[in-house]
Amino acid sequence: MEAQAVNRYIGSSPRKMRLVIDLIRGKSIPEALHILHFSPKHASKVAEKVLRSAVANLQNKDDAGRIEPEDIIVKRAFVDGGMQMKRISPAPMGRAYRIRKRSNHVTIIVAAKEAPVKEEVKAKAAAKPAPKEVKKPAAKGGKKTAPAAETK
Repeated sequence: MEAQAVNRYIGSSPRKMRLVIDLIRGKSIPEALHILHFSPKHASKVAEKVLRSAVANLQNKDDAGRIEPEDIIVKRAFVDGGMQMKRISPAPMGRAYRIRKRSNHVTIIVAAKEAPVKEEVKAKAAAKPAPKEVKKPAAKGGKKTAPAAETK
């Protein structure tokens, strides 16, 4: 089972957000929250908010009962570029420079860890014989040999 959370139009560049999101991809939830909480980057606060939302979505989705955060991992996390606001900055000699104020969209997908496979199931899988190899007929015209190396 998996759930996702998306935060859109965040007012920082996607490049800065990707630095933070790359730190938590594939980690367990307590470890990811610990990394984000103590990261000095401003983007980590937003990423922590999205991660907590994704965990809450997964816990609400579960019908059987509450899933513990230790049993959840960050399955996928990615950042897409959002809209850019274009502004003009005065430059020397009457010119104008364009300033692009970038934004981004963060998506985090979390999933419950899969239960470990029982030993009985592993033993049955190991007991199955491997499929037999099929031999291909040799090419027509016989074997081709490489020319012998010349010696002085």
